[in-house]
Amino acid sequence: METIDTQALKESFRTNGYVFLPGFLSAEEVSELNDKVQHFIASQVADMPWGHIFYEDKNDPTTLKQLIDMQRYDPYFDKMLNDSKFKQLAELLLDDAVIPKTLEYFNKPPRIGKPTPPHQDNYYFMLKPAEAATMWLALEDVDAENGCVRYVTGSHLHGVRPHGRTQTLGFSQGITDFWTDDDQAKAVAFPAKAGDLLIHHSMTIHWAEANRSERTRKALGWIYWAASAQEDTEAKAAYQKKLQAETA
Repeated sequence: METIDTQALKESFRTNGYVFLPGFLSAEEVSELNDKVQHFIASQVADMPWGHIFYEDKNDPTTLKQLIDMQRYDPYFDKMLNDSKFKQLAELLLDDAVIPKTLEYFNKPPRIGKPTPPHQDNYYFMLKPAEAATMWLALEDVDAENGCVRYVTGSHLHGVRPHGRTQTLGFSQGITDFWTDDDQAKAVAFPAKAGDLLIHHSMTIHWAEANRSERTRKALGWIYWAASAQEDTEAKAAYQKKLQAETA
């Protein structure tokens, strides 16, 4: 953290809605982390409940696409979420104490990894104020072909866009009026090397294309809520009712 220009980082987060930190983890740290992830998959996934694990094809375990709440099952990942430089960075950017919410694994399997629909995290979180940060760390090289993360610059400053149901498992809601002229003009893609870190505000529009390559696209994600943010319980209840109606 001491080598990072913290003021520039905070300004980018507040102005653009995201920051990019290339080489946030060293090659040695990435190697260790990949080993820990693979051990977790081999030893823990079979015992995880439905809703914490998603496959592109539920009949094919090689198509694992998402794991939720890894910190609940392994002390290594608990420490990484709750007592780490990732948490310190969230506190810096949100200018607040933070509540660590989850540590997740993401993959887009070769050729069949589906697009992540354009969305805003606070549509799911429903926080007032909408103060939260999501982190995304590349575990391997990611580019346009295998589904790099994309943002709409400054979109966190313009409220929540309309969302509707998608067919993407794990990302059930997406922006329904996406790709306006303004979206196109302000869209930016972030190809990343293993160890690069992206962080975005909970209101920032982001998405990723499908994996059209023969490679995987593995990453980890952290979510932190500002301590001052509170869930809008009425909006949350209405959202759950809407989801139930859609899946009935």
